[in-house]
Amino acid sequence: MPTTHTIPTDRNETLAAVHHAPDSPAHDAWLVCCHGFVSDKSGSYEARCRRAVDEGYHAVRFDFRGCGASDGAFVDQTLSTKIADLRAVLAYFDAPAYVLFGSSFGAKTAFHTAVETDRRIEAVAGRAPLTDNRAFDGMRAVVDSEGRFVYETGHTVDERFFADFERHSFEDVTAGLDVPVALFHGAADESVALRDSLDATAAFDVDVSLHVYSDEGHRFSRSAETRFRRQLFDWLAVALSA
Repeated sequence: MPTTHTIPTDRNETLAAVHHAPDSPAHDAWLVCCHGFVSDKSGSYEARCRRAVDEGYHAVRFDFRGCGASDGAFVDQTLSTKIADLRAVLAYFDAPAYVLFGSSFGAKTAFHTAVETDRRIEAVAGRAPLTDNRAFDGMRAVVDSEGRFVYETGHTVDERFFADFERHSFEDVTAGLDVPVALFHGAADESVALRDSLDATAAFDVDVSLHVYSDEGHRFSRSAETRFRRQLFDWLAVALSA
């Protein structure tokens, strides 16, 4: 049965997390899910964690600061704070091994965390992954001209986000990551171009599994999401046994 947790961070704020535990664990590695930029741990992440439990994995989903039920204001978050949040989650549960999964910006957070954290991370997977920083060029242009970018939801980004963002090059990831990688990307993604995953696949010096979904956008259809979950755990069975 899922259990809720309140996890302290490095700024005296807390993260809301949910741990899904299998009745009979079949794997040492825990799956930790990182949601997208203006998303939260609900919806598809709950379903993915349930599938992980069915496969015998412990699974964790959580809200980054400024999102969902976690403390903090969205405008104060950066990639560095997200990396710190993910590190706090890993330290809190202290599992023997981890697989990091992230959607969109959550994938970027997972990748950068994997090259800056301890050796317990055994694989990284990203769905519609934001890899190259150029995906945020449009937002950056608005911030440069107007001082801030405001989503329809009210989530706001200012120059602090980009001052930090520029410190994190994906070249650091492709040069430093030494665990298997899986990328799942819609060919019609309107937010993060498929070419970014193609470029990342070519740049990595590790085993990479790239899955391209024709006619799928940044958000997968129900049928594509079903295929994705199956392919994710099929890949994990091979990646973790190597």
